[in-house]
Amino acid sequence: MSSDGARKQFWKRSNSKVPGSIQHVYGAQHPPFDPLLHGTLLKATPKVPTTPVKAKRVSTFQEFESNTSDAWDAGEDDDELLAMAAERLNSEVVMETAHRVLRDHSQRQEQHKLQESPGPGQKPKPAAEPPPVASGDLRLVKSVSESHTPCPAESASGPAPLHRSQSLPHAATVVALGSTSDPGTLSSSALSEREASRLDKFKQLLAGPNTDLEELRRLSWSGIPKPVRPITWKLLSGYLPANAERRAATLQRKREEYFAFVEHYYDSRNDEGHQDTYRQIHIDIPRMSPEALTLQPAVTEIFERILFIWAIRHPASGYVQGINDLVTPFFVVFICEHTEEEDVDIADVSRVPADVLRNVEADTYWCMSRLLDGIQDNYTFAQPGIQMKVRMLEELVGRIDEQVHRHLEQHEVRYLQFAFRWMNNLLMREVPLRCTIRLWDTYQSEPEGFSHFHLYVCAAFLVRWRKEILEERDFQELLLFLQNLPTARWGDEEVSLLLAEAYRLKFAFADAPNHYKK
Repeated sequence: MSSDGARKQFWKRSNSKVPGSIQHVYGAQHPPFDPLLHGTLLKATPKVPTTPVKAKRVSTFQEFESNTSDAWDAGEDDDELLAMAAERLNSEVVMETAHRVLRDHSQRQEQHKLQESPGPGQKPKPAAEPPPVASGDLRLVKSVSESHTPCPAESASGPAPLHRSQSLPHAATVVALGSTSDPGTLSSSALSEREASRLDKFKQLLAGPNTDLEELRRLSWSGIPKPVRPITWKLLSGYLPANAERRAATLQRKREEYFAFVEHYYDSRNDEGHQDTYRQIHIDIPRMSPEALTLQPAVTEIFERILFIWAIRHPASGYVQGINDLVTPFFVVFICEHTEEEDVDIADVSRVPADVLRNVEADTYWCMSRLLDGIQDNYTFAQPGIQMKVRMLEELVGRIDEQVHRHLEQHEVRYLQFAFRWMNNLLMREVPLRCTIRLWDTYQSEPEGFSHFHLYVCAAFLVRWRKEILEERDFQELLLFLQNLPTARWGDEEVSLLLAEAYRLKFAFADAPNHYKK
């Protein structure tokens, strides 16, 4: 068929790797077969004919899939389960195992009866039994010999659930055996292992003499581990060179250059031509979040210097409300490298050495400048960049969810009334700071992430609330909801889903601008 040919040609078009490269997803329309959950289906399955089947040639898509690595480091556990479930059962082995189980059960019952009446002063000796399987643990055991393989962690932690296979990494097996059968505990341990693996990949990449920035962007798309986020942001923003030997000299030169600007320009903040700019900055900083951080005197002074110097050196736009919010993520990421507190909201910056604070201030200024260089038309006279992006958002939402678009039109809610702040502050006023930092991991990994990809994130963000939007039947209630979205409890999981949907929209619309038009 022509459609089949078109699909094969589609996979041959490009060999470039993109985050979240396309792979099969189990559990949507065709869930994987699990013999433990579908025992009755196993019995009803007709016997497979013994006639040898001719091996099929690997298709083009399978070749593509085998040569493509996923950017989100998906585990191999699901593939192993599928392979084990697909193995054909040998009837002799099944019968032998069943008889052995019955025989062992009878022996244990006899031993239990003999030990029910212990002698005076004696405690009954428990019979040797294999570790019990927790009710919530549905993991498969490959064979009887593997299910009873002794492990050092077994004696230390007592009874533990049966592990799936000895072919898994040894460290992962020890964690599974030593932990409880609580699904939350198991998932958190697996998550920590994945995070450790990702951190190792970042460290290996950054340790080289010349960092591969394309590979660094690919790894960073799915989030950057906290210990390596400061240097990764500096590299992705273009502040630091890829060559490791040049970084120290670059940092020293740029930091000296920034404080030369401070010495030259900052005293003019009270001049007649600049005092309005400085006064507006001074008013806006206490309104920023997190308040516990920005209201500290040392932080307030740093932000005032950064924003005033940038405004003086960029007269085409000057200072515009909204630019002040863009300082916070860079400052928080860079200062966290030198504080002990996990939560930056309660970090006491006064304990950080003065020379470290100076370095953080200079690095924040240059990285923020790099960001604003790409979106400066958002802050020039009449802010034409934001006006254009809001119109594009309106057209895009009209294409992807016409019902939501019509509902907003019907109640006379204009996109400019709620989306202007989304573009002006890059969603910083809509989501917690931790979510903003996670968003910026991806923005800095995407080509034109802040200027272009942000549009699709806003579209996905709006459609994310379609149910609540369609339930509102009043202009005032709709606008209040859109200006106060319930994201206070959001974390990495919600942001990752939002970014995945935004990437799907970009893939569908970015290279087809006519799709915007109705």
